[in-house]
Amino acid sequence: MWIASEALCGKFVTLEVLESRHIAELENAVRDGELWTLWYATVPRVQEMAQYVLRAIEGAQRGDVAFAVRDVASQLVVGTTRYYNVDARNRRALIGYTWFSASAHRSPINTESKLLMMEALFEAYAAIAVEFRTHFFNRASRAAIERLGAKQDGILRNHQIMQDGSYRDTVVYSIVAAEWPAVKMNLQSKLV
Repeated sequence: MWIASEALCGKFVTLEVLESRHIAELENAVRDGELWTLWYATVPRVQEMAQYVLRAIEGAQRGDVAFAVRDVASQLVVGTTRYYNVDARNRRALIGYTWFSASAHRSPINTESKLLMMEALFEAYAAIAVEFRTHFFNRASRAAIERLGAKQDGILRNHQIMQDGSYRDTVVYSIVAAEWPAVKMNLQSKLV
């Protein structure tokens, strides 16, 4: 596997490799904000969490690495994120499947989570690029991705069929290796 399944630790968050032991904590996290009610987001309901976690763990067989995100201050698991569609040959990966409890919004948690993940990708694994994708109508997610320093590559129209039968236009963003030093400095300045 190109990306090791190992914890990433920062000042505000610890990204723990996702295991079935995280299910109950993630059930509690997803209750905070009921994010599954957002029609444009794919966030599991409480009763779907076990299956969601087991599918994420199975992704490790394809080289994906999923994390439970633990808030260092409270010691609570506040959400999840992962590397997926990992392409070792072309040294690229997507970062996504990210959601956080409402109490973690507008905090350093997302910024540091992405900083740790990209730092590993670019510095430990010599990635060429990292990619982010989100629903066209998920304006909060788009703004968060843009705050990271990612540039929009384009929009995949009618890219996916959502659970409600609607078509998702997927906005694709990326950060390439040459941009990483400036992106890293910008993210670090947000965490001071």
